[in-house]
Order: sequence, then structure tokens, then C-alpha cells
Amino acid sequence: MVRTQIYLTEEEKTGLGVLAKSTGKKQAELIREAVDQLIMSASDSQRDAVLSKASGMWKDRKDLPDFAETRRSWDRS
Repeated sequence: MVRTQIYLTEEEKTGLGVLAKSTGKKQAELIREAVDQLIMSASDSQRDAVLSKASGMWKDRKDLPDFAETRRSWDRS
């Protein structure tokens, strides 16, 4: 782990202390968990943005086969 310093408001410090006491976790552990959640949330947002941008990117292509017909040909009925 890498040691780092952060500045908290009095309210944040108090709330963190209360949370640490009630959960039995150290304040540093709670901060690491919060940072992990923030990173995961940002990653999810970026992934969603990329998927949204890619959505429909082939809709106007004329050089692709008829996928509905291709799928029907796979049916065993």
C-alpha cells in the first residue's frame, strides 16, 4: 500500500469516526472502500458511455446480411 494524506471537513471526519466505531473498521479501511467504489462506479459509467455510443452503429449499413433470415435458417423446426 501507498501512504497518502487527505483533508476532510470536520463533518466528514466526525461521520467517518462514527461509522468506523459502529462497523468496527478502521477509518483508513472505510476510505479505501469508498475509493474502490468510486473507481468502480466511474468504470461502469465509462463502459456505459462507450456502449451507448456504439449502439446502432451498424443500423444504416447496407453491406451486411439479413441477420433475421440467417437466424431463421438456424431453427430446427
